[in-house]
Amino acid sequence: MEKIDKKRLSLHTRILIGLLVGTAAGVGINYIFGGNDERIAWIIRHITEPAGTLFLRLLLMIVVPLVFSSLIVGVAGVGDVRKLGRIGLKSFGYTLVISAISVVIGLSLANTIKPGKRIDPNTAKMLSERYGSDASKRVEDLKKNDASKDSPMMQVVKTIVPSNPAAAISSETPNMLHLMFFALVIGVAITLVPTETSAPLLKVLEAAYEITAKIVEIIMNIAPFAVACLLFTNTARFGLDLLAALAWFVLTVLLGLSLHMFGVYSLSVALLSKISPIEFFRRIKVVMLTAFSTSSSNATLPTALKVSEENLGIPSQINVFVLTVGATANQNGTALYEGVTVLFIAQLAGIDLTIGQQLMVVYLAILGGVGTAGVPSGSIPFIIGVLASLDINPGLIAIILGVDRILDMCRTTLNVAGDITVATYVARSEGYKLLTDSQK
Repeated sequence: MEKIDKKRLSLHTRILIGLLVGTAAGVGINYIFGGNDERIAWIIRHITEPAGTLFLRLLLMIVVPLVFSSLIVGVAGVGDVRKLGRIGLKSFGYTLVISAISVVIGLSLANTIKPGKRIDPNTAKMLSERYGSDASKRVEDLKKNDASKDSPMMQVVKTIVPSNPAAAISSETPNMLHLMFFALVIGVAITLVPTETSAPLLKVLEAAYEITAKIVEIIMNIAPFAVACLLFTNTARFGLDLLAALAWFVLTVLLGLSLHMFGVYSLSVALLSKISPIEFFRRIKVVMLTAFSTSSSNATLPTALKVSEENLGIPSQINVFVLTVGATANQNGTALYEGVTVLFIAQLAGIDLTIGQQLMVVYLAILGGVGTAGVPSGSIPFIIGVLASLDINPGLIAIILGVDRILDMCRTTLNVAGDITVATYVARSEGYKLLTDSQK
């Protein structure tokens, strides 16, 4: 048994194989028989679509407890905000601003490049008919029912703040915005009460977080088969055009991550931390390589602590707090990726999200950077939850699963570099002289 386990392929490799098998079979079938053949329709209806739907519903099943518990635990991990004082406020103020910038970059690129619309008009029409009708109807209903009743400010209040948190999760499609706002409020409140008071609740939530993360891990074991089924279903119906859109999606994400890494971070370390960007990236290259290879901010944390203190001269009292919390709460790359993915899938479904809906995606993605941090494949259930809250059929999530691993490696590298960027800013603003000052 031990020998078999050692030889077993990694999950991302198996998902990639599932992607290739499902895509090859679907494209081949579509090319030979066309997308409307009755025999293929029977296979899709009775085999591949139910299998794919099972996987999606399992992830939807766990998204509420996962996001709720992980967001509270992540925010509560800050500790006593009053005690942390300036360091805490600077860290989180910087994190919120930079995370917002990352999502705006992602959405701007997605709106400019429009990766989900770079397909044949006939295929786009079929996708829209298949995946966009429910959402379009819901948007029209919302316009009829709410637009004339409430002022814009009242609509913002009702959209973000729940009157009944239980109602946010009682429907088949949970209101992720209400859920995450409620979790955020609880997380902040936990940091403001005595430890002995909050410890029992926090212990339960930490246990819930670990358990739901394990459930996601278990569900992801069927991902290779589910991906093959979902990709077969979509490519058999829509052909090779769908893969061209996927290539544009990957390009959009990588371009966004690159702009944020070498644009926003470079400006930050140059203007706020007074460090040469070239010198900064040279000194943290080991951390970036570790993050890229492990795809885990938590696994990279020991290396980041060592390198940032020894190579950049960040004092340990700032280093430990900022990097430890940042491994959970400062996830710029994840936020950017989630924003682009939601918009890409909406475009594939033929749905044009309004400015208000895109601002909601920004808000959710920023909080999602906290809520999904440290969870293996945690972005997937989160994105599915956001799609469901926007009434977009989440079936198209299968398109991105096969490339998620390489994009995960890239966005984790951005996340970890961002943590160190925060630490240099806080250290400089507190008057510490960084090591690079004497070695420029």
